[in-house]
Amino acid sequence: MSTAETIAALATPSGESAIALIRVSGPGALALAVEVLGVAPTPRHAARADLRARDGVLLDDVVATFFPEPNSYTGEDVLEISGHGNPMIARRILDDLFARGCRPAEPGEFTRRAFLNGRMDLSQAEAVMDLIRARGDRAIEAANRQLRGALGRKVAELTDALLGAIARAEAYIDFPEEDLPHEDRRALRVSIEAVLRPLLSLLATGRYGELLRAGVRTVLAGETNAGKSSLLNRLLGWERAIVSPSPGTTRDFLEEPRILGGHCIRLIDTAGLNPLPDEIEAMGIARTIELAVAADLVLLVVDSTLPFPALNEPLRAALHRGNAILVWNKSDLAGPGAPPAPLDLLRSVSVCAIDGTGMPDLEAAVLAVVESHRMDPGPEFIVVNARHAHDLGVCRDSLQVALAKLETGQADELLAADLRVALDALGRIGGKVDNERMLDKLFAEFCIGK
Repeated sequence: MSTAETIAALATPSGESAIALIRVSGPGALALAVEVLGVAPTPRHAARADLRARDGVLLDDVVATFFPEPNSYTGEDVLEISGHGNPMIARRILDDLFARGCRPAEPGEFTRRAFLNGRMDLSQAEAVMDLIRARGDRAIEAANRQLRGALGRKVAELTDALLGAIARAEAYIDFPEEDLPHEDRRALRVSIEAVLRPLLSLLATGRYGELLRAGVRTVLAGETNAGKSSLLNRLLGWERAIVSPSPGTTRDFLEEPRILGGHCIRLIDTAGLNPLPDEIEAMGIARTIELAVAADLVLLVVDSTLPFPALNEPLRAALHRGNAILVWNKSDLAGPGAPPAPLDLLRSVSVCAIDGTGMPDLEAAVLAVVESHRMDPGPEFIVVNARHAHDLGVCRDSLQVALAKLETGQADELLAADLRVALDALGRIGGKVDNERMLDKLFAEFCIGK
């Protein structure tokens, strides 16, 4: 992958639309802009032009905008061509650009060039894809904050503080004969702990970040005819699942998203927990248990008019206050108040899925569980992804090992080595440590044209 080449790709989704945007980046973008417009382009000014192929055939009536280096998305000369959103027209324009010396861009290559040219750090590059894939307002907010460098700034603060600790530790290694003050190991411990505390807080956001990016997997589990499918339909606001008085209507699982309080809630209706299932039902129940154990949230739906059901051990073990809500359904047929239940550690809500009674309380309870994973309740919050969490974990472990060596009076050389490992781990978050294979894997997940 050479940055000396000029690349081009469709930057808008394929298919019919009002406009198709084609992006060109590299050393040949300026010459192409002159060919398209017939004159030297005015930077960052849109200009209309008749775009013609090399043989003079009119391709489209377009609007072209030229962004000179380094003040462009990629840090290179960039030309953006907006034409009519006919896929055939876009294809003809791209073929003409390729004939003029461009090559097709690889997935994520525009953003990769932006990273390599210093227009953004690696955490910001990842935020581009997070923003594209965001499925809720909270996820969009988090991606926007990361795209604007919030995580990079936080990591830079930790890096500066860690460099101070390293300098303190290495001073006694590099200048043993100098007139340095007596080593204050307590001050060194304080400086390391000053890095470790905010690092642990940042690392703790990983769970909430996962929920924002992937959505909250919310499984509706319970006995047959408890009203799980009716509850799914009520939460969605439309008839997604078939509802029938006959038990065992749902044999497999259904999944649909619902935006709730800015979060994407992935609602999963499952097969009822019938104590005497037939062969097909048994397969569905096994899938229900599997989904419930792996879920972010379980809505245990119980018929208020019947005794509390017996739950098998894997399901019971998976339920706790942090990931489950006990939903007493059919409250219109039961007496006032929620009946007592053996699972007293669970949040409890009474609803009627048929008429909607209690649904605001249920939705509030769902949001309370999700928001409980958010470490910072304020508007300014940073969340990390799995890659960040891995490197932060390496940094944490190295700092804790360094503290242990400090307490046992081990040599400063060993202590400094652990601090250097921690520093390298922080550097990988922003991309300061070069790792070509890691970059290949990361940007391969991007879409073409971005």
